[in-house]
Amino acid sequence: MITLIGEKLARKGVRFLYCGPAEECENCRFRSTCIKPLEEGHMYIIRDVKDRDQRCPVHEGEKVVVVDAERASIETLIDSRRAFEGSIISFEAPDCSRECRMYDLCHPEGLREGDRCRIVKNLGKPDKKCPEGHELRRVLLQLTDK
Repeated sequence: MITLIGEKLARKGVRFLYCGPAEECENCRFRSTCIKPLEEGHMYIIRDVKDRDQRCPVHEGEKVVVVDAERASIETLIDSRRAFEGSIISFEAPDCSRECRMYDLCHPEGLREGDRCRIVKNLGKPDKKCPEGHELRRVLLQLTDK
């Protein structure tokens, strides 16, 4: 998908979390190209940077660059009984405590409860055992269309 991103972030391979539009975006003439293709709360990765830029008061340097981006794969922990490569799942984070040292991996940025995902790769058991007793597997998930 083609979108716009601040010139300081416009590098191939950069991942970014789209957190929603700024107030200034409401009446911007580039709104349909810049923010319309993106879904709030999801992670993206820049595949290519184009040689085109535009002025933008929202970003540092007041310039945005045209980029080709796609939804990024996200590493997370899921129930081991659901961890089959190639399968489509509805993302469900394990029910656990914020005090857990693996909480961020079980509840990664860029994935929301109920997101439809394909399991790209099963990365095996986590390095540490779940203190809540859940049998988990590290997986790489790719968001799919709803």
